[in-house]
Amino acid sequence: MKTFCGRANPTTGALDWVEESEEYDYHQEIARSSYADMLHDHDRNKKYYEGIRAAVARVKARSERVIVLDIGTGTGLLSMMAITAGADFCYAVEVFKPMAEAAQCIVEKNGFSDKIKIINKHSTDVTVGPDGDMQVKANVLITELFDTELIGEGALPSYEHAHQNLMQERCEAIPHRATVYAQLVESELLWSWAQLQPVEVEGARLVPPPAVGRCAGAHAVCDIQLSQVSPASFTPLGPVCTMFTVDFSKPVSSAFQAHSSQFVAQSSGRAQAVLSWWDLDMDPTGSIVCTMAPSWTYQEPKMAPWRDHWMQSVYFLPVESQVTEGEELSLMVCHDDYSLWYSLQPRSQRGSQTEAPPSRPCCTCQAHLVWTRPRFGELNDRRRTESYVSALRSVLREDSVCLSVSDGSLLPVFAHMLGAKKVRRFHLTDTVVLEANSMKGRVELLEIRPEQLTSNDVGGEQISVLMGEPYFSTSLLPWHSLFFWYCRTALAGLLRPDASILPRSASLHMVAVEFQDLWRIRAPCGTCEGFDVTPMDEMVQRSLDFRESREAEPHPLWEYPCRALTQSTATMTFDFTQCLPQHSIFSMLNMLFREGRCHGVALWMEYHLTDDITVSAGLNGPINEQGDCEWSRHRKQGVYFFGSPWEISGDGRAAVSYSFTFEPSLGDIRMDFSVTSQ
Repeated sequence: MKTFCGRANPTTGALDWVEESEEYDYHQEIARSSYADMLHDHDRNKKYYEGIRAAVARVKARSERVIVLDIGTGTGLLSMMAITAGADFCYAVEVFKPMAEAAQCIVEKNGFSDKIKIINKHSTDVTVGPDGDMQVKANVLITELFDTELIGEGALPSYEHAHQNLMQERCEAIPHRATVYAQLVESELLWSWAQLQPVEVEGARLVPPPAVGRCAGAHAVCDIQLSQVSPASFTPLGPVCTMFTVDFSKPVSSAFQAHSSQFVAQSSGRAQAVLSWWDLDMDPTGSIVCTMAPSWTYQEPKMAPWRDHWMQSVYFLPVESQVTEGEELSLMVCHDDYSLWYSLQPRSQRGSQTEAPPSRPCCTCQAHLVWTRPRFGELNDRRRTESYVSALRSVLREDSVCLSVSDGSLLPVFAHMLGAKKVRRFHLTDTVVLEANSMKGRVELLEIRPEQLTSNDVGGEQISVLMGEPYFSTSLLPWHSLFFWYCRTALAGLLRPDASILPRSASLHMVAVEFQDLWRIRAPCGTCEGFDVTPMDEMVQRSLDFRESREAEPHPLWEYPCRALTQSTATMTFDFTQCLPQHSIFSMLNMLFREGRCHGVALWMEYHLTDDITVSAGLNGPINEQGDCEWSRHRKQGVYFFGSPWEISGDGRAAVSYSFTFEPSLGDIRMDFSVTSQ
């Protein structure tokens, strides 16, 4: 059955009514899932298998039947490992119906259907008894309920319920325990993602609002590939601390808890952030360890396993504080049933044991709710700011009437500081910045959508400078920022004939790439640790074949190393000085690429503010002879994965034929690629 669904189009700004299959949502969930990434994680699989074998052996040594409960079974991989290791029976619980159906197919395909029962329920709904989902309680608990923050997927409530209702009193658990680690650091880079920094414009200092500086910020964890943050980007102020441990073989509580670790500051600096990760001990002895530690903690960083389903976390302290080398400090971590948060105190101020621990932080200034962490970093990028200020300076006059079309932008503030006669904007976020710098009322807020703006709304004044970064909070893919072009077209009747448009144009760039690791999230698995999981590959492929799932997807490529196999190429150019055309824009080109394994193409926008000032939302500089790429940390780039890699080896070279079509009526870009040997 199909239904009509209203979907906001991020490029056109319109509400599109489209006919969608009732299966659309779960196809999207599967297509964008990390199932393949987990199955390609050999280190994880190997450690789980070793832990399962050891747990089954311990139960058998007690002369007990081995009954396994596998919560969040996914493909059924861990259940099949348990039966292969000698377990007598396994109850495999999976709440996501398409995944449960795939697990059933995989279990049958591998010949385990007589010993593995797939239960399509949430584990808290599973019943035990003669007429229940489980005939008896289990004595081996296998789970993979973890996220980057360890407990963010509800691991603690699930464990709590399982021990109370589904497990025997004396049971084994794989993993046996988890340990959370943390390190206090100073980092200008990381702190720029949490707080607005002062800006110099024409000799005047634009200061951040005090309310933003006092705000604890967004509560959500900042999960990143910490291995891609160079140790040169931060200063450790203390050692790596063991914060707390959870023993999964015993009853687990999901209630609020607080833990602290005392240490002596190793160096002086500003305490700004906490880097955190965790380990899994698969057995009681701690001899089988699966660690999430970043690669720079290894003696040989290249030996660190790569995984995207579990990364590392950055927690920003509620307030920045100065610490002195040799000072005794107490780092506290609190957690509820789903999240963690950190605070720091000198031990001399720690107070009595009855002192209430800090409550979960929340944003009180509203800025952290509007500006994402990458957006904070973008606003704090001095070089980028200088480009926009220089471009504005070149087009502004004393009589300039400016209108800004961007979300949460500081361009209106800059235009006012540069002497524009009148400045208007559509977005509210910069109000606190204006007030903090005694500019309240200097930039007019238009509480109306751009396409609804009339001459009366601007007092009959014609707009001489239309500006935008452009940045819109609804944008996911690079070309979604073309919403600026749609706004510019809607506002054409309000522009002076000689109006300046900033940026003047934008170009969509692409480069063919060989990913070091990111390819794993889309690669079929086939056989995993000796088990045939092709039904899962087929399920994922069916979902990828759905309309939207065949398109590019957003990824922050600075976190995912890749090698360029071609030069950067501008595929399409969009002239903002002209109104949006009625016809499609089409481009087709052939290009050569060097030897390698091409997994797909990376796509990004470059904004040409003036004839000689360009801001890139993709590559930060030219590609070197080895194909090394340095990507912007501020915006996600688009990645179009090929169905299967293109192999170019030996002295062979290949030509890539590609075509791009931009449909103004749809606000979308269609892509097609093919490769031929040369």
